[in-house]
Amino acid sequence: MLEKIEYNDYKLKSDMKTTTMTFLLIFTFGGIFGFVYEELFYRIDLGYFVKRGTTMGPWIPIYGYGSILITVATCRLRKKPLMVFLTGGLVSGLLEYLTGYYLYSVAGIRLWDYNKEILNWGNIDGFICLRSVLFFALSSLILIYILIPFIQHLKDRLSKRTFGIMSLGIGLLFFADVVAADILHLY
Repeated sequence: MLEKIEYNDYKLKSDMKTTTMTFLLIFTFGGIFGFVYEELFYRIDLGYFVKRGTTMGPWIPIYGYGSILITVATCRLRKKPLMVFLTGGLVSGLLEYLTGYYLYSVAGIRLWDYNKEILNWGNIDGFICLRSVLFFALSSLILIYILIPFIQHLKDRLSKRTFGIMSLGIGLLFFADVVAADILHLY
């Protein structure tokens, strides 16, 4: 059954499989974007490159999850960039704080600590700071107004089969990397 999706001023017909493939690409590109951001930030902060994330590949899962949450939370706000900015910052800030708190409190793992970084104003327990929330809010604009239209452009230009194979291939590679990192305890 086809459903009508309105997004980014496009009216497209999509089936569940195509929508899933689109979300796989949003997740993966979000994870890659986060990896690049963290590599550059820590190069500035520490003065040298540090491999960030818990996976072997160039992606960080929490940024993928954040990309999906922001996409869902802002899909009806597309024509209101300020609301996309504010909602994206709120959603990703909550995700970061709750994930950091959970990992530390329940699993005893601390994957980031804003207490030890530059530009850490508004720091709450080392799990979140104003700089990160503002960066995530700005990244929400990039996601909604640049990345998703690019993915939709790919989907429109490629055959459904090619788009599906590409999305599934990239998504499975990311998933396999996350599972392998968990099994090998790379964190």
